[in-house]
Amino acid sequence: MDHLTGKTVLITGASRGIGASAAELFSQAGANVVLTARSGDALEEVRAGLRGEAVAQVCDVSRYDDVAAAVQTCVDRFGGIDVLINNAGAIVPIARMEEADPEGWGHAIDINLKGVFWGMRAALPHMLERGGGTVLTISSGAAHHPIEAWSHYCASKAGAAMLTEMLHAENGANGIRAMGLSPGTVATQMQREIKTSGINPVSQLDWSDHIPPDWPARTLMWMCSSAADAHCGQELSLRDPDLRSKVGLE
Repeated sequence: MDHLTGKTVLITGASRGIGASAAELFSQAGANVVLTARSGDALEEVRAGLRGEAVAQVCDVSRYDDVAAAVQTCVDRFGGIDVLINNAGAIVPIARMEEADPEGWGHAIDINLKGVFWGMRAALPHMLERGGGTVLTISSGAAHHPIEAWSHYCASKAGAAMLTEMLHAENGANGIRAMGLSPGTVATQMQREIKTSGINPVSQLDWSDHIPPDWPARTLMWMCSSAADAHCGQELSLRDPDLRSKVGLE
């Protein structure tokens, strides 16, 4: 992973799960890491365990000013931003459409969809000025299939998947490598929230059915390399055995 040495990576939702695992692996690979999440204490705990250069910054991705400030930290501290990982996401409140809380439903859209666009919008000018960059967004099978009580999640993930395609269409020729990653079900706090809901087949899965968070994190690192160039503008799925083989997952 020498291609990451000295690169600056901004990871949203980095206080736990996939984000925290990605922060650890990217740091080990020699990248400068800027970690963001809403919980300052949890972020600092992750940052303290990293070996390389890292900054923890409280950020609510539903607020554009917060996201822009995190991107500016990359620029001020490390001279720019090379990789943006749109990982922050929300699954609650889980409810059927006729029972869904309108405010909670809208806030999920603010995080899962607007938050992805805010990251792209804030990072793009800096990346284009430097001649390119990589934007990776955590997607989901829910972006393509309706799942009971997940109207907010399915709709927002579908929109985020289209933002990846739009980014590639508009700036793929300008050095911007945009891709999505659908990791499947991952052993994170989100799965505990899903399990508690007891709604739809996903909540019935056993904990052993979920993959470890370092699998998508390792895949994100691979997606930053030239080996993934053929997938620019696309969504990759960790359910694909060929992808797992390329990344070296067992």
